Amino acid sequence: MGQVHLILGGARSGKSSLAEQCAKKLNLPVTYIATAQALDKEMQKRIALHQQDRPQQWQTLESPLLLGKTIDSLVNETINKTVDNTQNVGHCILIDCLTLWLTNCLCQHDLAYFEQEKQQLLASLINTQKYQNLHIILVSNEVGHGIVPMGDLSREFVDHSGWLHQAIAEVADKVDFVMAGLPLSLKSVTSLQAEPARGEI
Repeated sequence: MGQVHLILGGARSGKSSLAEQCAKKLNLPVTYIATAQALDKEMQKRIALHQQDRPQQWQTLESPLLLGKTIDSLVNETINKTVDNTQNVGHCILIDCLTLWLTNCLCQHDLAYFEQEKQQLLASLINTQKYQNLHIILVSNEVGHGIVPMGDLSREFVDHSGWLHQAIAEVADKVDFVMAGLPLSLKSVTSLQAEPARGEI
């Protein structure tokens, strides 16, 4: 079955590096979905550094807003590339990052638009889990550990990023939190299998 892997962490925590390492270990074709927009020189430099670190054979798509639609398109494309119409050829989709996507939605549109796109994203993730050898790795900034922001938009951003993480973590097969380059497993297939059945002590 397909797998959804959420990786959270603060700025410069090593979350993107971990995501790329996980993608490489799968030995599958990788599509990197970038949500950042090069709107200033500082962001242009950040994007360029990330591009240099990624393997050249990885496909890169820019999707600052329509994440669910982009995932669905890639999944359908992969499903259509079958071997003897029986076995999925496999694909890894790496999305970096969710908080930039949230920012784009809130700043360029409104909350109603984001909620619509959020539901589409969750539906796309659940749909992907039905197919064998399809993997999605999502990277996001954990911003809820600091002080409560003063501005309305900033508070709205923190609130909705937290709710977004909870919603994705609920459907994800694996969730990691990264600090100082060290991953901490919050949820995994193994841990789910180890949970006692209902009624057991």
